[in-house]
Amino acid sequence: MDKSKRLFLKSKRSFRRRLPPIQSGDRIDYKNMGLISRFISEQGKILSRRVNRLTLKQQRLITIAIKQARILSSLPFLNNEKQFEKSATTTGLKKKKK
Repeated sequence: MDKSKRLFLKSKRSFRRRLPPIQSGDRIDYKNMGLISRFISEQGKILSRRVNRLTLKQQRLITIAIKQARILSSLPFLNNEKQFEKSATTTGLKKKKK
């Protein structure tokens, strides 16, 4: 087979279709913390639509729900747990050696 013809052959690998992250019965709401927390990074940022594999409408609804949850204080604006732990250990009293 010529090298030029070989470039146009499609590979016959099978792929597994991924399940959508939001099922049809799931309700996108600021009260649904289990659902909302899946779309937030460890730092507290909203993940992009490409990473989430959401439709445009779903991403808009998720963004609105996250912002509402932040305003109502059910979600933090920033997740500084790691920074807080580091600062707590560095500012703590050090033991004197005898």
